[in-house]
Order: sequence, then structure tokens, then C-alpha cells
Amino acid sequence: MTKITFEDHTGQCVTVEAKLGSTIMEVAIQNNVAGIVAECGGACACATCHVYVDPGWMDTVGPPGESERDMLEFANGVRENSRLSCQLKVREAFEGLIVRTPAEQG
Repeated sequence: MTKITFEDHTGQCVTVEAKLGSTIMEVAIQNNVAGIVAECGGACACATCHVYVDPGWMDTVGPPGESERDMLEFANGVRENSRLSCQLKVREAFEGLIVRTPAEQG
């Protein structure tokens, strides 16, 4: 298990235990994290699980793949540190990872 912290757009934080191999989106849904809609259920076919990876974690998380970049075009408020949480598989290196949810999903 790995601890992941979700911070919403108001600054409210919740830290949860994440099972290795699951996605950040799955962890958010399982723990009722506000701000993650996940309309497509993790198929990288929408942008409703958009998160901002804390800048200090970008090297660990790595860049998005081509299909994820394409889907991010449909997200609101995309930034350099934007990712789709369905594309982030939890691994040991993510211990302490911080992701922020946008004010709205799109």
C-alpha cells in the first residue's frame, strides 16, 4: 500500500492508502474523493478524472502518453502538470504523491 494525498480546489486534503497496481482514479473512486467523476470508468475516453500532479512529483510520475495528451485537450484548465488519473498506476515510488483536483471536470 502507498499513501496518496488528494487536494481539492479549496485546499481540502484527504490522504488514502492506495493498492499497488491500481490507478489513481480507482483509488479516488474507492475512497469517495470529491472532484473525480470518471465517466468512462478509466478507459482514457474522457477527461473527467483530470488532476494536477504536484510539481515536485512530475519526474516520478512522468509525462502523459499520446492518447492521454489527446484526451487532455477536452479537459478544463489544463496545465503543464495535468494528467488523467486513470493513466497513473500506483507504484511504490508514489509513496506520498500529491494530486490536486480542478474546480470542475470537463
